[in-house]
Amino acid sequence: MMKLVLGIVVAVLIAFGVGWTWGGSGNSELHRALEVAELQKSLLEGRALVLDARLDIYSVNFGEASRHLEMARSALGVAEARFNALGRQEDSKQLALALTKIAEAQRMAGELNQDANALAADAAKAIDDVLGKTGTR
Repeated sequence: MMKLVLGIVVAVLIAFGVGWTWGGSGNSELHRALEVAELQKSLLEGRALVLDARLDIYSVNFGEASRHLEMARSALGVAEARFNALGRQEDSKQLALALTKIAEAQRMAGELNQDANALAADAAKAIDDVLGKTGTR
């Protein structure tokens, strides 16, 4: 009788272990897809804000341009922190360069300087480059 009870307990433990392993498989893939989607969202949001700022500079609306650039820095700062957490230093450095260009464009927009548009364009290009690599890793 004791062997039967012990056999049932072992069978239940094995079934539990198999179920737990089976249920956990695929979660890492799902987690990676979620991280990529969140990164892409932050990058797309930052790029859209930089492009909005370029339109504002073109329209000589430097106050709105500065506001859009500040919001872009915030969105891209989140993405840069995620890249650092994931150990993707190359992407983080490229994004840091874009953030530097955005800060300089924001400074120039504060001086009512149309050259801020060129810096914002360079930043948008750098963001596009990072965005292009994000889905492939």
